[in-house]
Amino acid sequence: MPFVRIDLAPSVPETLARPIADAAHNALIEAVGIPPDDRFQIVASRQTGMIYDRSFLGVDRSETMVMVEVHLSPGRTVAIKQAFYATLAEKIVALGLRADDLFIHLVETTRENWSFGKGIAQYVLNPPTHIPAQ
Repeated sequence: MPFVRIDLAPSVPETLARPIADAAHNALIEAVGIPPDDRFQIVASRQTGMIYDRSFLGVDRSETMVMVEVHLSPGRTVAIKQAFYATLAEKIVALGLRADDLFIHLVETTRENWSFGKGIAQYVLNPPTHIPAQ
């Protein structure tokens, strides 16, 4: 159910694109509790660059920026969201990147705004058990 968009700064090696996507997916499984087969991602390298402040809110960002946008159904607690941020940061650091270069944005999208194919709003008709009640 999460839809994940990952944008990589030009200096992020292309060989890290799939490991970063895997890290995001595994962090969602571990911290948020999504099923392992619930994977929908777009990974793009921004060869024209990214625009971002290098020190906003006291974070020391470099040229190796990774921006992760996650669309998911509402209902997760603040604690679950914070666990996701921390888990993904740990996984990014394990890949040799800096936690300061990870920007995460969650977008909560109600169930009727999802269709997984066939022109059907599957979550309206038969919501899976792993999604919090609305």
